[in-house]
Amino acid sequence: MQDSHASETTQKSIEETIVSGILSAKIRPGTRLGENQLAALFAVSRTRVREAMMRLEARGIVHVSPRRGWFVVEPSAEDAVAVYEARRVIEAGLLRSMGVLTEEGRKALDTHLNEERNAMAAGDRQRLTYLMGDFHIRIAELSGNTIIVDILRDLTARTILISMLYQSEFHAAQSHEGHCRIFEALQEGDFGRAAELSVEHLDEVEMGLDLTARPDPLSDLRKSLSLPPSTAASISRHSDRKTATSKEQ
Repeated sequence: MQDSHASETTQKSIEETIVSGILSAKIRPGTRLGENQLAALFAVSRTRVREAMMRLEARGIVHVSPRRGWFVVEPSAEDAVAVYEARRVIEAGLLRSMGVLTEEGRKALDTHLNEERNAMAAGDRQRLTYLMGDFHIRIAELSGNTIIVDILRDLTARTILISMLYQSEFHAAQSHEGHCRIFEALQEGDFGRAAELSVEHLDEVEMGLDLTARPDPLSDLRKSLSLPPSTAASISRHSDRKTATSKEQ
């Protein structure tokens, strides 16, 4: 029983660490998650790692590629639309069902919004990315419904992966103002209005995405080599022409 409990705890730790890395924008879409490396980092067997990866796959966080291993998902434009639609339904329904904002809950949200303001003032984008997503998770936590919290945490992680792929500009001030409006409605006890504002806020964020953009598979390597986009594109075209010429010969 103890071994079984320890195994479950380890798997949950692996899952939570990966999801937390995504929520804080430290782990990017398409990141390879090697079983050997994770097994070494968590001091567990590859079997335990594989079990954790399978659970994350069921949650829509990672996927497995035959003979290549596990990778963080790279959401498609269709995935992005579906994720935002799911968030609108869940978050609006959650806010409408709330009957009261406790003093403890009010203080927690007020403190969180102050943290957002401090992060903006410091220009800490990575911290801001985490806080912007965590605001919605904190509201879910006020409901006391752990199932909704878990679902929203996963949807928020997928939202952050979407933003890293399709968001050309980071509108921190706009998102913060949206959070403040939701908080004001909650303090006034107008949960229906808070739900409407939540939908408006998610609409604004989704409209800021360029879903016509294609994820760049060479982005990390390009940054490592300090290559400008035009140079990299030229190299890619040269490689394509070389391949085509080789085939013709």
